[in-house]
Amino acid sequence: MEISVQGQQDQSTEPSGAPSRRPRVQKDVTRAIAAEICGDDYPAGSFLPRENDLCERYGVSRTVIRESLKILESKGLVRGRSRVGTVVCSKDEWNILDQQVLEWIGDRIFQFDLLNCILEARRAIEPIAAELAAARATVQEIAAIERARLSEDGDVGFSEDPFAGIFQAGSVAVSAAQFAVAWRPRSIGFVGIDLSNADEPRYYETTDKAYSGIVAAQKRIVDHLVMTRSIAAESGIEVVNHSPISALVGMGFGYDATFAKAE
Repeated sequence: MEISVQGQQDQSTEPSGAPSRRPRVQKDVTRAIAAEICGDDYPAGSFLPRENDLCERYGVSRTVIRESLKILESKGLVRGRSRVGTVVCSKDEWNILDQQVLEWIGDRIFQFDLLNCILEARRAIEPIAAELAAARATVQEIAAIERARLSEDGDVGFSEDPFAGIFQAGSVAVSAAQFAVAWRPRSIGFVGIDLSNADEPRYYETTDKAYSGIVAAQKRIVDHLVMTRSIAAESGIEVVNHSPISALVGMGFGYDATFAKAE
């Protein structure tokens, strides 16, 4: 695998009068080495080539290589060993929440058990946080909780005072609906809540699989909108669906063709 880095030579190793290196070159070298590590060209426990070999490979000075290795070490990808060399660390040691590390990993991020790691952290932190929040809640915060409506199983919620806080269910429509009901209009219309492309990649995904969680969230989103309709009806507000292929049709919302294009 050949990697070339375009740039000017570092002034510290060039004859007097040579132009100094642009900062971009060092970033390119760091990214190139990181890409090889993330691509398992250098598996965990293996050693990177010696500094002189890296200098020759990338056409840069030892100063640039040393700075790049410092950056990689600060992010947990490698560890320097005195008089031995630079060893590649286990993926468990990588700071995968670091923005640069995420960029270097790219689509390989799905090989990491990131979701379960986050869930484990939440299970460890959230019960304590909830206990402290309950003990230290102000009168205003308690009042905001009292204005919340929950389903019997607690999985679906609705805020009767969205300006104090809202329930988020993975869709901006759910958040917007809580504000809409609070404004007490005669009717509220949903347009584009079809989720028909839930199993397709989002515009920001470059693979052939959708990892955004939209498929898994579909039932949760629809359940929240069903609760919205029920609570809106208590205030005489009509909730209307304007999407012919909407998932809401199967939940009794029906279809209103007011905004349909004329044939």
